[in-house]
Amino acid sequence: MDWSAATWWWIASGALVAAELTTGTFYLLMLALGFVAAAFAAHAGFGFSVQMLAAALVGGGAVIAWHLKRLRRPPAAAASADRNVNLDIGERVHVTEWQADGSATVSYRGAQWSARYAGDGAPSPGEHVIHAIDGSRLLLVR
Repeated sequence: MDWSAATWWWIASGALVAAELTTGTFYLLMLALGFVAAAFAAHAGFGFSVQMLAAALVGGGAVIAWHLKRLRRPPAAAASADRNVNLDIGERVHVTEWQADGSATVSYRGAQWSARYAGDGAPSPGEHVIHAIDGSRLLLVR
């Protein structure tokens, strides 16, 4: 059985997809796209050098485009300040008294919590919003 060049490109692209599934490296899918472009070039009857050029241009271009897209994305919020991770973020608490060091003890969800002021200026008693959670300490802002 004599396999054509296109068959080898399809096998190689399938191997890259399988490798991506085991490693989770999305860039391997971009390279697999280049191999698919080379397979189409082989189906069209182009020579090996054109197939390699198609694989390099499409695969390399996809890798570069994906990398640039990731660079433009804003960095993810830290887990301690991410509402999707800590559902307490954004909730309100009442502070009756602040200590001189900017800490307080607040009642929240039926328990006493240690809190620290993370806002601008001097802390004052009253309603505050949970901005982040640092261990078991609530970081509050006005």
